[in-house]
Amino acid sequence: MKKVVYPKIGGPDSIEIVEAKDPVAGPGEVRVRVHRAGINFADLMMRQGLYGSAPDFPFTPGYEASGEVLDVGSGVERVAKGDRVIAMTGFGGYAEKIVVTDDRIVKLSDSISFDKGAAIPVAYGTAYHMLVHLGSLCQGDSVLVHHAAGGVGTAAAQICTAFGASLVFGTASGPKQEFVESMGMRFIDREREDFVEVCKRMTDGEGVHQAIDPVGGKHLMRSYRALRNGGRLHVFGASSAVPGERRSLLAAMRMWRSTPRFNPLKMMNSNKAVFGVHMGRLKDEQVFRDHLESLSKMLLKGQIDPVIDSVWRFEQVADAQRHMHDRKNRGKVLLDFS
Repeated sequence: MKKVVYPKIGGPDSIEIVEAKDPVAGPGEVRVRVHRAGINFADLMMRQGLYGSAPDFPFTPGYEASGEVLDVGSGVERVAKGDRVIAMTGFGGYAEKIVVTDDRIVKLSDSISFDKGAAIPVAYGTAYHMLVHLGSLCQGDSVLVHHAAGGVGTAAAQICTAFGASLVFGTASGPKQEFVESMGMRFIDREREDFVEVCKRMTDGEGVHQAIDPVGGKHLMRSYRALRNGGRLHVFGASSAVPGERRSLLAAMRMWRSTPRFNPLKMMNSNKAVFGVHMGRLKDEQVFRDHLESLSKMLLKGQIDPVIDSVWRFEQVADAQRHMHDRKNRGKVLLDFS
């Protein structure tokens, strides 16, 4: 079989596609023929050596995949050969065949495409965990979504609509305005408008109930200021550390040095909360499985519908990642291993 490998720190040109032995399913494991694998911004950071929880080089990235079960190891009863599934791989998803433990598999309905299946775990799982599980999203809430045109941004917009949020602000660059507004968000031009001022003005000076921020650095404090009393800030990325396709240690250091230190006493006085979210490091996997089960039901009911930006053959993985580095994607970017 073939798989994608990051051999060392580098730009997209450093990515290799190699031949490897077919994996074998052991006890409690499932072997899957991958049809689609999701690309996440974290994968780009890993390639640049800026992602703390990544394996040592060389390794195969890929948090999520969809495909068909080839066979199962002893003790596996939840799925069988031929079943269509979503796999939460952790790492290793950029491959034609993968092996994962039984508890990291969710069945995929015949009515749901492999494209949409592969778009669910990271983007929708992260958005659901932040807004619903941690944030207790309610009807009438207001929400600030940064990188609103990306995978998590579009997922958050749909989840907000499903739960009856009254006002969802979406920040993005000017060319993405029409797309962001088509998702039901109030567009904020990140280069021309002060999102704190807009959020305050349009909520009668109160601020938003929740804000999700994948940018990091000094941007976090501005998101915090956009919250109302009792608001929640969810931090789930550090895209400001990756301004381009090649590693910039200066940008990474600038991001880390400008990251705010939140004062618990001041937070107490304003009843605000800050959550750090990294679904790949969530130890209670049952929580994540519950999220995916809920999201699968929402998908079948038509309450959510993953936005697929583009699907690239896995041999074009470098170009697909450049597409994301250039901030061109509107929704989820996938690799085709079928």
